[in-house]
Amino acid sequence: MSGVHLNRKLVLETPERVADGAGGFAESWVALGELWAEIRARTGREKAGGAVALSTVGYRITLRAAPVGHSTRPRPDQRLREGSRIFRILAVTERDAAARYLVCYADEEVAA
Repeated sequence: MSGVHLNRKLVLETPERVADGAGGFAESWVALGELWAEIRARTGREKAGGAVALSTVGYRITLRAAPVGHSTRPRPDQRLREGSRIFRILAVTERDAAARYLVCYADEEVAA
C-alpha cells in the first residue's frame, strides 16, 4: 500500500438547523475544525439539474483517523470544504486494518 500524502487543508462542516422566525427552520453549516487530507478523483458524470447541467465528480479523500463519536471524525451527513469547493460526504471507512487513516467517499457538484 502506498503512503498517504496529506497536502490539502479542508474544513469539516456539519449541518445545523436554525429557526427562521416564521415557525420553520433553515439549514446552515457550522465548522468543526480543519483536517489535512489527500484528495483523489474517482469518476465523473453529467446530469440535468433543472435549467442547468450539473457535473458531478466523485472523490476519495484520505485523512487521519479519529475515534468513533469524536467531533473530528467525519460522518455521511457532513461535508468537507476547501475554499469555495464543497465535497458532500457519502460514506466513511477505515483505510487499513490498523485504522490510522479514514477514507471519505464524497461528491462535488459543479454547474456546467
